[in-house]
Amino acid sequence: MSDPTPQERRDAAATRRRWVSLAEAVAVAGVLIGALTLWMNWSDRRADQADKAATQTAESREKARVELVATVEDGGRSLALKDARHDLSDAVVTFPQALGIAAQRPSGDPAIEAAWFADPLLALTDGGPDDRAGRLPVLVTLRYWDGDTARTATGIYDVVWKTEGRVLRGRTLRLDGLRLRQRGGTQAQLDGAWAREKPRT
Repeated sequence: MSDPTPQERRDAAATRRRWVSLAEAVAVAGVLIGALTLWMNWSDRRADQADKAATQTAESREKARVELVATVEDGGRSLALKDARHDLSDAVVTFPQALGIAAQRPSGDPAIEAAWFADPLLALTDGGPDDRAGRLPVLVTLRYWDGDTARTATGIYDVVWKTEGRVLRGRTLRLDGLRLRQRGGTQAQLDGAWAREKPRT
């Protein structure tokens, strides 16, 4: 067997180099594919964790939110305030500044009393029909327990009221219910709401 010629040796060396280059390319491609697979798996897990965290946050926020319900009591003289999911520990009811009524904090169970604002509303509706109806926006700040966590919630609510004539003692004010106007709120927003709701004689 004769020795390979210089050209054959060059051709063999070039073939080896092509095989080495191909093997290197395959190895690099394998590394890239592996890295891409790992990154996609990590990205999927991170997206799943983010979705779960967002769902838990939304559920926690929904669970913590107050859904205030008012029950008419004592023939319309008061509204008892309750929330089905939370124990209300304290309530502060703030009125439009134009009425000149100080903020009220019930000493017992949270409630809104007609006596707090009956005189100003009756004065505003005096001189017209005995039977009137309207809404008084108030800012209600509640302190309550969400499990073991103390929380505070504020909202502007409309106290639904009506006036009725009496045979011997003029007119009286009765409360008909409570409607949420907005969650959160400020004194300025409350005063603006009252300017729109204020009864006109």
